[in-house]
Amino acid sequence: MKVSMSSLLQEASANQFAIPAMNFIDFTTAKAYAKVSQERGLPLIMAFAQTHQLWLSLEDAATIGRYFQSQTTTPIVLHLDHGQDFEFIKKAIDLGFHSIMIDASLHPFEENVRLTSQVVSYAHARGVDVEAEIGFVGANENLENHDLVDSIYTSLEDAKAFYEATQVDSLAVSIGTAHGIYKGRPKLNFDRLAELSNQLLVPLVLHGGSSSGDTNLKRCAKEGIAKINIFSDVIQAAHTFNQTNKTQDYPSLVQGMQDAMEQVLNHYYDVFETKEVLVHGS
Repeated sequence: MKVSMSSLLQEASANQFAIPAMNFIDFTTAKAYAKVSQERGLPLIMAFAQTHQLWLSLEDAATIGRYFQSQTTTPIVLHLDHGQDFEFIKKAIDLGFHSIMIDASLHPFEENVRLTSQVVSYAHARGVDVEAEIGFVGANENLENHDLVDSIYTSLEDAKAFYEATQVDSLAVSIGTAHGIYKGRPKLNFDRLAELSNQLLVPLVLHGGSSSGDTNLKRCAKEGIAKINIFSDVIQAAHTFNQTNKTQDYPSLVQGMQDAMEQVLNHYYDVFETKEVLVHGS
């Protein structure tokens, strides 16, 4: 069932839980997520990152996302993750993505505001929600959209000014997570999260959730994060199944990897304490 991102995140914020945003890169990953969402009766954000067009075209991603929205009775958002340029974002909206992220976080503050405001104007006129990032979530070794780079923490002053200037629908903040798989566990700045959560009116998003530690993520969901992005843990689970099981045929391999990915989403639904939501389809 297609629902708006804003309605999901507002309910999550009000009730102190988080909704997983799961990146899909083919039909099997999307199928795994939709199956668990339907079985658990829980909302899902099905995300496709611009950089993943190396493996799946934007057109195919839109078709897959719309298909699973039509096949489930649970709330599903089709979200463009880490949109890098305006033309790609416009194309995604035209294809049916009804939530998008503009990631201009590596640009200077003024340019981030300018680019984000341009996207907000276009998207809101078409009923599409917009996420942006202030600060910068760095990266470990990963298959996402950033090279190895350190994080830049989000300041309350910048976050307030950015939201007031852009009127985005959700804001990705940097409090110590990073994209990809960690060596060890990150130390998150919960004092900064408290400042941001208490003084910003917009729902907050956490990128780099994979392998950040269940205790960390559960606390984030309780203390102000409404959406947590997961990707690397899913890919790692499928790869581990492939490496450790001697399947006899390709269908068995695909089914085993799908089962492994389903376990990851089931796990994070429990960690985030995700609840059923009272929103209507669109």
